[in-house]
Amino acid sequence: MRPMMLPVLWMLLICPDFLFAGSPYNDTLGIVAVTDFEIDGKGSNTQWEKTSWVSLVQIDSGVTGYDSRFKMLYSPKGIYVLFFGKDKKITSPYQNDFDDLYNGDVFEVFFHTNPLVPLYFEYEISANNKELVLLMPNLDGKIWGWRPWNYEAGRKVIKKVQVVKGKKGMEAWTAECFFPYELFQPLQQVPPVKGTYWNVNFCRLDYDSGKMIKWSWSPVKVSFHEINVYRTIQFR
Repeated sequence: MRPMMLPVLWMLLICPDFLFAGSPYNDTLGIVAVTDFEIDGKGSNTQWEKTSWVSLVQIDSGVTGYDSRFKMLYSPKGIYVLFFGKDKKITSPYQNDFDDLYNGDVFEVFFHTNPLVPLYFEYEISANNKELVLLMPNLDGKIWGWRPWNYEAGRKVIKKVQVVKGKKGMEAWTAECFFPYELFQPLQQVPPVKGTYWNVNFCRLDYDSGKMIKWSWSPVKVSFHEINVYRTIQFR
């Protein structure tokens, strides 16, 4: 091994942020710091005005007009995520947390806090306000989710959903979530500090057409678990 390589490898091991120093990503999304606040499922708190909506890209054909977007903030205690999606009906039979929610209408978020380690956090929330919380090892393309242990009190996600109705029925739904940093253990680079980079993805699944329709922020081809193409955020 060349001597010049040793300092680089050492920096990668002791300081994962070094991986992103001078990040080549021109579309790195800046995440704004805020004080902690209560959520209501609608994103009505004024803290959300400090950041802009980011659109998800529809991957599959089958429906039109299903605008999908997200916002993200961070605080001293955790991560806030707000989803919005136009919709015509709730297509999901699941009424329990930790059911196979991905077989129905859901929003999903993936946090890959240290891209050097093939371990990341996945969260799904349905229009029925049910959740699926998983820690995902991705070893040589083999994935299998593990449920959190002692998922209660300060380790539990705070979540609320609102269904928007109009004269002709359902028009959209929103999901607002707060992720306490304690839940992310033992993932690295948690809690993030100013300047920290993570790789992430935000996604949506809808089954109104009778088949799975996918939306994604990152350019996945088949699966939302293609962690090599997750996009980069920086905590500002």
